[in-house]
Amino acid sequence: MKKTPYTILTAFAILLICTYSVVADSHVEESEEESNVIIDVILPLSLAFIMFSLGLGLTVTDFSLVFTEPKAFAIGITNQMIVLPIVGFGIATFFGLSGEMAVGLMILTCCPGGVTSNILTKLAKGDTALSISYTAVVSVVTVISLPLIVGFSMDHFMGEAAPDIDILGLGITMFLLTALPVMLGMSLRRFAVELTDKIEPGASKLAAGLFVIIVIAAIVSEFDTLIDNLDTLGPAVIVLNVMMLGIGWQSAIMLSLSDHRATTVAIESGIQNASVGITVGGLIMAPAAGATLSTLSLPSGVYGVLMYLVIAPFLFWRRNNSVKE
Repeated sequence: MKKTPYTILTAFAILLICTYSVVADSHVEESEEESNVIIDVILPLSLAFIMFSLGLGLTVTDFSLVFTEPKAFAIGITNQMIVLPIVGFGIATFFGLSGEMAVGLMILTCCPGGVTSNILTKLAKGDTALSISYTAVVSVVTVISLPLIVGFSMDHFMGEAAPDIDILGLGITMFLLTALPVMLGMSLRRFAVELTDKIEPGASKLAAGLFVIIVIAAIVSEFDTLIDNLDTLGPAVIVLNVMMLGIGWQSAIMLSLSDHRATTVAIESGIQNASVGITVGGLIMAPAAGATLSTLSLPSGVYGVLMYLVIAPFLFWRRNNSVKE
């Protein structure tokens, strides 16, 4: 048993190597000059580490609320997996986003909340355990839902201009980048609690730093494109965030959840993991000549900044009106 932690860490190292190999293969048609170390190496490995750090804070019992609080869980999952993509589709259509921007927005709607939503839920005095349960389940389900929804979105918004996408291959890549790192992190906590407690704070800080770097890189890389589309992309992202926070809160209240859990449902419905969207955008479509990141990543990058401006009033409201149960 003592060797278990080292076995898990070795498995994570092997995962990183396998992830690099899979991503590199997906860009095999690119010439050496067109290869992009950020897209091919840094982003996928950074995302894998972010998800691994998330897994370090999860246990099997975090899935238990699926059964002990089925109504609360069902409301949040329905909002995140069904309502959110529908709302995103409507917003992309209403604002007349270009094909690539629209697909990028749809990629964002498929992303799980991740550790960001867990932290925001805690700050808002919501049900953190319920938030973690959402994160644990959605991080796994996204492996299937994201490739399917993105494939449909590319056909609808980009038509013949859409690059070929291997749905199965994207699903496998998503599993390697998200679900498997989470499982390895959970396994490390299961078999080496003391070691995990020591490394989790540092891993969480590093993951947060990587998230910030990814978001900044996405915006800086496509700054000219951002400026050209700011009049539509900015409002679209803000409306998506505001609408889903409102839908999450109202759906929970209408179905008789406590304010404590309604806060969690609202945050989980309205907050997505921008780093996943940025990475997936780069995996699907290579950056334009001279760019660092794909245009498909830009909506997630803009969202990664603006969501904090939108969520701040909500957090202030809930912190000042929450009653501990």
